[in-house]
Amino acid sequence: MVALAALAVLGIVALARPAVAAEEATGTAKVVDGDTLEVAGRRFNLYGADAPELGQTCQWPNKTIPCGDVARTALMDLVVGVEVTCKPQWKDPDGGWLAYCFADGFDLGENMVHTGWALTARRYCSHYSATEERAKAARRGLWKGEFTAPWEWRAGRKQ
Repeated sequence: MVALAALAVLGIVALARPAVAAEEATGTAKVVDGDTLEVAGRRFNLYGADAPELGQTCQWPNKTIPCGDVARTALMDLVVGVEVTCKPQWKDPDGGWLAYCFADGFDLGENMVHTGWALTARRYCSHYSATEERAKAARRGLWKGEFTAPWEWRAGRKQ
């Protein structure tokens, strides 16, 4: 009886988290925005990283910058001329795949957070929190000025 109850609990837990895609994708990456890319015809959002949206702006001393566009360019710089591999982790509630993606062996999500052009995606995990704290302390990327967190900016646009 205890074994049946344990199996039932495991089944509920398995249903609570979307299934992992069996296949990773490898190839040339097409950058969509600062945390989204297409590899081998599949779209992936960087798991654990959240970059400003295209059209989002930030305030730096004495100027406004298009931080969403700059974040996209930063991701382009990381993938140009190298093969990218994305390892899907789970299906986003919005329908896309969240994946750890690597360019030349380097974790793209972590690199975007390290350079300050993405924040830790707290909605999903805190995997890059220490990296974010170092970027903030060094005033890299977004941290050079004032900005609205991407998830807050999106929420404001929906209203």
